Amino acid sequence: MYRIQSNPTGTRSIEVSEQHLTTIEKYQLFRDLIDSNGYIDEQVLDKLKLNIRALLESEATTDKALLDLCLDVIYHHNMKAFGLQQLILLFINWKNQNEDPIGVDADVIQGTPLN
Repeated sequence: MYRIQSNPTGTRSIEVSEQHLTTIEKYQLFRDLIDSNGYIDEQVLDKLKLNIRALLESEATTDKALLDLCLDVIYHHNMKAFGLQQLILLFINWKNQNEDPIGVDADVIQGTPLN
């Protein structure tokens, strides 16, 4: 179980499981999510929510893992743009630990481009 900060002061956090990260990878939820400017803001979080909603509506069978990801992480009441950035960084580090790098630099600071 991992814990990500959901605000800059560190007073709020969200727990993320290995299953959540696997689900993100399975559905490639971060693929083409961030615009060319590289900033993660509330619009990016809204785009992710809409993408997941479309997936859930189009699935013939509902994937419990995707629903769990939504309930536990993406739609968590503490999830904001900062939390999404931390989730993306966690995912990058998790992918790198599994020796399957995705080619993105993990040294991202809030307010700077991801690319």
